[in-house]
This record gives sequence, C-alpha cells and structure tokens, in this order.
Amino acid sequence: MTDPAHRRIAVLGIGNVDRGDDAAGVGVAHRLTRRLPSDVALLVCNGDILGLVEDWTKYDALICVDAAAPMGAPGRIHRIDAAQDELPPCPSLASSHAFGLAEAIALARELGVLPNSTIVYAIEGACFDAGAAITPIVAAAIDATAERIITEIGWMNSLAPPVET
Repeated sequence: MTDPAHRRIAVLGIGNVDRGDDAAGVGVAHRLTRRLPSDVALLVCNGDILGLVEDWTKYDALICVDAAAPMGAPGRIHRIDAAQDELPPCPSLASSHAFGLAEAIALARELGVLPNSTIVYAIEGACFDAGAAITPIVAAAIDATAERIITEIGWMNSLAPPVET
C-alpha cells in the first residue's frame, strides 16, 4: 500500500460549460481551485477523456466528477467506487460526451492502468440544452460535491475508509 505522504491523487472535473448542467464536473473543479493540498492534481476535461486514460498511470487515487442524466432527482449526488464496481451501464449515469467516463474507466481497467482508488461523483442534471445555464439545484450540488471531495481526499491521505452518508 502506498504511504499516504507520497500518495499521488488527481481530481478530474468533466463537462461542457455550454450545455447547462453538463458543466457540473467543471464547476466542481473550479470550486476546488486553491482549496486542495498542493500535491493533488486538479484536471479539467471539456470533451472526450480517452486521451487522459494513459495519464491515470501517474496516480494512486483518482476522483472523477461528471454530470449524470436525470433519474428523477436533479441535483442528487451519486458516489461510486469505480475501482470496485463497474459504472452502471444504464444511460442515466452515462456521459453526454462521445467517449465518456464509463468507457474510459472500463478501458483503463482492461489495460491495468486504473488507479486502485477510483471514485466517481455523478451529479444528476436537469437541463443539458446548448447555451443553457446551470440550474440552481445542480449549482447547489456542485458546492456540496466540492465539500465531499475535500473530505474524501482527507480520507485518502489518511487511508481511513470513508463513511457513507
């Protein structure tokens, strides 16, 4: 197991800022700017994430944040341990991007480059229209997700297991 003092962690915010709630992952990344420990990498991806899969080999832990299609509760935050569980194949947690997060994680797992600790936060959106603004319910979830990620990084650095809420 990696010494927490030398654990390499990355946070990846995914989304399209021109498509309403699809910007949720990017919004979380912006909220985390200057709030993470200096050794935590903060990455933003506005399109297909296939090119990032190879970069994941640099990290012991990865936290990804993306929007999810609505499943009845816009603003609901889903936490998925992607190192242990496959992302649900249903389209409700699938990305709106051409090559999405579920596919990238599956590919990284198949190639043996998925970090041992990979967590996905998916925020249910309500509106993904071109040119739309983020809805207020998702904006509130962005703030809550950023706080959860700060706590999650603390757990990762201490190697203590997270307490599910």
